[in-house]
Amino acid sequence: MPGLTAPSNYAEEPPRHPDLKINSKEPFNAEPHRSALVASYITPVDFFYKRNHGPIPKVEELSRYSVSISGLVDKPIQLSMADIWALPKYNVTATLQCAGNRRTAMSKVRKVRGVGWGISALGNATWGGAKLSDVLELVGIPKLSSVSSLGGKHVEFVSVDKCKEEKGGPYTASIPLKQATDPDADVLLAYEMNGEILNRDHGYPLRVVVPGVIGARSVKWLDSINITEEECQGFFTQKDYKMFPPTVDWDNIDWSTRRPQMDFPVQSAICTLEDVDVIKEGKARIAGYALSGGGRGIERVDISVDGGKTWVEARRYQKDNVPYVSDGPHSDKWAWVLFEATLDIPANAEIVAKAVDSAANVQPEKVEDIWNLRGILNTSWHRIKIQNSSCVGRSKL
Repeated sequence: MPGLTAPSNYAEEPPRHPDLKINSKEPFNAEPHRSALVASYITPVDFFYKRNHGPIPKVEELSRYSVSISGLVDKPIQLSMADIWALPKYNVTATLQCAGNRRTAMSKVRKVRGVGWGISALGNATWGGAKLSDVLELVGIPKLSSVSSLGGKHVEFVSVDKCKEEKGGPYTASIPLKQATDPDADVLLAYEMNGEILNRDHGYPLRVVVPGVIGARSVKWLDSINITEEECQGFFTQKDYKMFPPTVDWDNIDWSTRRPQMDFPVQSAICTLEDVDVIKEGKARIAGYALSGGGRGIERVDISVDGGKTWVEARRYQKDNVPYVSDGPHSDKWAWVLFEATLDIPANAEIVAKAVDSAANVQPEKVEDIWNLRGILNTSWHRIKIQNSSCVGRSKL
């Protein structure tokens, strides 16, 4: 594409914060330390997880950059950044979460393939840009359309990003047209993140943000948009990011038997403690994040300090001085909910968190029950084992 190129090597990577935990350098994949996540409701750009499949694309000349929209449409067009800036701008606060978040815990059950994420492969940002529903009206597709006049049912996003999984071709993903044309779905062509121009790691100059679904569908460094009859046929839609039962392995997998994963299940994790931390006797603050896919709110977060025998409900919050109500009009429906509880911690405690969303979906208790060969969607109860400092001292006597 004119104005935006994908380098052939990693010589021109952007600078990154030194405190990130790097999971791979080429391509660069990194997450913040868990304590950074609960330091603020909006995740600073520097501490927003970085998920890449190749060298970071680079804008050569913004004035020459454009996005094509074609396929099963009446009037294909090319949109410059000026065209996109001219559309109504919306700010949407939404959490993006990699489908592989918490994969390392799943890999302890049985080996899985994928980046070894801890619990921090997610972040919550305020994204600014044009709604995709407004953009698609420019090619003759009305809002709330399920099918275009020429039979298109899906919207495919194509990146400039080149991936080895695509044999050097571009990263692609798609969503249903019904979702893309629904203004309330808040799908954006975003050019800002937390009030600033997108940086290179996060998709400059233009990316897709699809709230409520796994991060793999929010394509960065947008090159083109295709209206298609069928969902995207690319690797990351057809042969990755699908949920299989524990009985499926690499010898008997049939990718065609499962649909591409979209919504993320209900999730939570403790961020103020590490496994295994040593803490003093008495009270400790237990805090973390909870979220669910599809715009569902968090109805409850339960904390246990005895491995799940008894539970205490944590306080939930998003913004200061605004009471959080699950699915309430003043709550950010696409964003995570932070939680906290101050509890007496017994010696050698196992602290557990589990969340319940507004549809009464509950996190599964055991990671073994949801193990899958790609290690995605680990939403099992989050467990932290704690040692009491007095016990540690006695053990050394």
